[in-house]
Parts: sequence; structure tokens; C-alpha cells
Amino acid sequence: MDTDADVKQLGLPPWLTRGLIIVLCVVVGAVIGYFINEDKIRQFVNRKSDAQQVVIDTLEGDREKLEEEKKELQAQIQELEGTIGELENEVENLNSQIAVLSDTVNQKTESENALLAQIESQKIPTEYPLTGSATLDEGAGTDISVFTASEGSTIVATAAGTVTAVNDDGEFGHNVWIDHGNGYITIYRNGGNAIVRLGDEVVPGTAIFVIGSKNTKFGYQIIKDDAYINPMDMLSING
Repeated sequence: MDTDADVKQLGLPPWLTRGLIIVLCVVVGAVIGYFINEDKIRQFVNRKSDAQQVVIDTLEGDREKLEEEKKELQAQIQELEGTIGELENEVENLNSQIAVLSDTVNQKTESENALLAQIESQKIPTEYPLTGSATLDEGAGTDISVFTASEGSTIVATAAGTVTAVNDDGEFGHNVWIDHGNGYITIYRNGGNAIVRLGDEVVPGTAIFVIGSKNTKFGYQIIKDDAYINPMDMLSING
């Protein structure tokens, strides 16, 4: 028997053979090309590595700069926070001073208002017009109060004001007019010589006449807004 007939011949399809040959050629070409261009490839890789290193170094430098700038900004922030704290303290101190000044102003205003009120009250004729004892003539009428004063007494201003007239008086002898600047005018009538003069400024208690043995009669009148009123409605008599 022919042994070759029993052995099956193995063979590759032509298209596979061609494919293997092409792959082999590519591999061999690549190897040859690598060895031929090894220096160029190495230089290219080195240049790329150097470029990457430059980028890395640049980024590192930028990072360090940013860190420095961050530190500077933090220092500035701390400084600003300290300045803000000082300003807040100054504002607090100023607010305290303003509060004290406000209280002082309020107290001063209250004192001034109280003083003004006291001054104004001193211009209202409510005081007794004599320093001594006296009797009141009940039949004199409501527009004049007539007193019989004891010798040695003094006729005094019943409120603060300005002497606007010193005249002879047909009934009592003399009269003194005082304008209190608020609509009130007081009139003092007596036979003695007036102590005050035209234009004098008076306060409650300023002497106007001195009562002697011959001028014990004293007439007292009040005008309010150009109309006579009953003096007894205004007087606060003590004693």
C-alpha cells in the first residue's frame, strides 16, 4: 500500500497566506523602522517629556505664586479684620459718647425748659404786693384792690417786668405801671414817692413804695390783655 495516500496533506488558504505575509512584512518593517528612527523617536519622546516638564514646572510655579498670593490675601484679611475690630470699638465708644452727650443735652434742655418755665412763672402777678400786714377794703370793687397797710410795710412788685410809667395819681397821689411782657400789666397806687423809675427792670419783691404814716392806703390793679381783672383772683396771699 502507498503510505502517502494515507497521509492527509495540510495547506493554508491563499488569502490567509497572503494576510500572514502582509502582517509579517508590517511587523518586520516596523522593527526595521524603529531601529532606523530610534534616535528620532527617542528625541521626540524626550522633547515631549521636556515640554511636559516645562508645563509641570510652570504649573508648579503658578501654584507657588497662588499660594503666596493666598498667604498675602489671608494676611490682608487678618489686617482688615483687626482694622474692622478697631473701627467697631471706635464706633462703640462714639456711640457711648453720643449717648452721654444726648443725656447731657436732654438734661440741659430740661434744665433750660424748667428755667424758662420758672422765668415765665415769675412774670405772672400772683405774689402778694405788700411785705407787711394789711386790711382789704371790701367795697373797692372788682377791678381794684384797696389795702390799708401798716406803717413800715413796703409795696413790692408782684411779678417780673419793666416799669413803663410813673405818674401822678389824682386819688392816691402816685402810680407805677409795670408791663410783664405776657399780656399782664400791674398798677400800684400810693401817696408815697416811687422808688423805681421809668425803664427799671423789676423782679418779684422789688420795692416800689414804702408805707409811711400818711400813705397807708394802697390801690392795686391788674390788666390782662387790655382788660381789668379782679386782682384777688390772681393773688396767692400767705400769712
